[in-house]
Amino acid sequence: MFTFKKITLQVVKYRVLWMVLSALLLLPGIVAMIYSSVTYPNHAPLKVGIDYTGGTILQYGLKQKISNNDLTTTRGNLEKIGIENPYLQILNVNNAQQENTQNTIDSIISIRTKFIGESTEDVENISNALAQQYEDPELIQVSSVGPTMGKELFKNSLVAMTLAFLGICVYLSVRFRFDYALAALLGIFHDVIFVVGIFSILGLFYNVQIDGLFITAVLTVIGFSVHDTIVVFDRIRENLRYYSKKMSFGEIVDASVNQTLARSINTSVTTLLTLGALYFFGGVTTKDFVLAMILGIAIGTYSSIFFCSILVDFWNDKKNAPKTSAKETIAA
Repeated sequence: MFTFKKITLQVVKYRVLWMVLSALLLLPGIVAMIYSSVTYPNHAPLKVGIDYTGGTILQYGLKQKISNNDLTTTRGNLEKIGIENPYLQILNVNNAQQENTQNTIDSIISIRTKFIGESTEDVENISNALAQQYEDPELIQVSSVGPTMGKELFKNSLVAMTLAFLGICVYLSVRFRFDYALAALLGIFHDVIFVVGIFSILGLFYNVQIDGLFITAVLTVIGFSVHDTIVVFDRIRENLRYYSKKMSFGEIVDASVNQTLARSINTSVTTLLTLGALYFFGGVTTKDFVLAMILGIAIGTYSSIFFCSILVDFWNDKKNAPKTSAKETIAA
């Protein structure tokens, strides 16, 4: 059984340090987002991909099987001819696609790039680049998403994020009292700003662009963040029922964090191990999605322990602080 005397991690004692650390984690990303909003033509805080700006998808049928290593080589060849940030993917071959091709194909490579429009020069350049690496690549499909459709997808993504956040707001308002709910919501903002800020920095220095998978990762991070925070808050609320007369609020927060610490770390570590395997050994096309998940889960674990619980303790001190009357202030 857990004993409160054996508190190994003192969170409340160093709460100023944790707040400073949170500020240091968020500040570079916030600066990058402001700079991006000023310098990018669309004034977005992130460098958006063709999912939201419009683009063209080309599918080529190949006679041989290809691997992720082949995609890496293909991506490098396309970038050499001026195709920026091509998104490559290996597709399964179905019977209908076999019937529409001149040759028997074993693999289909999908290339997603910027909006080409009516120009055929870029298509010819891409076909020539593939012909240098593969035997007789056959263009079997070309489809485009115009800039207007891209803006509509971006708008729908923002609506989805807003609805998810409002749903969490309603749940927290019903589940917890105001200060707990507000701390959890600020924790969500803390985690999302950190992840978005890192990708804003990556966009500035490494030309990393966001797509629909990034929005999926952010929504997952929001759910993970609030889930971990609720576990800590539930334990604080439960301990308050039995130990509020024996211990200070800060001691109860420390004890509750220590009670849930092993669970939070174990859950995060096992998830990060899986994501790490996907990042280093998975496909190139999902690396940014997995990276967003890794960053979100790591910062979500940190915020539930060192940010949200500290906010609750801070507001409790403010609420219970003795109020000084106007006469006492003048006399002092």
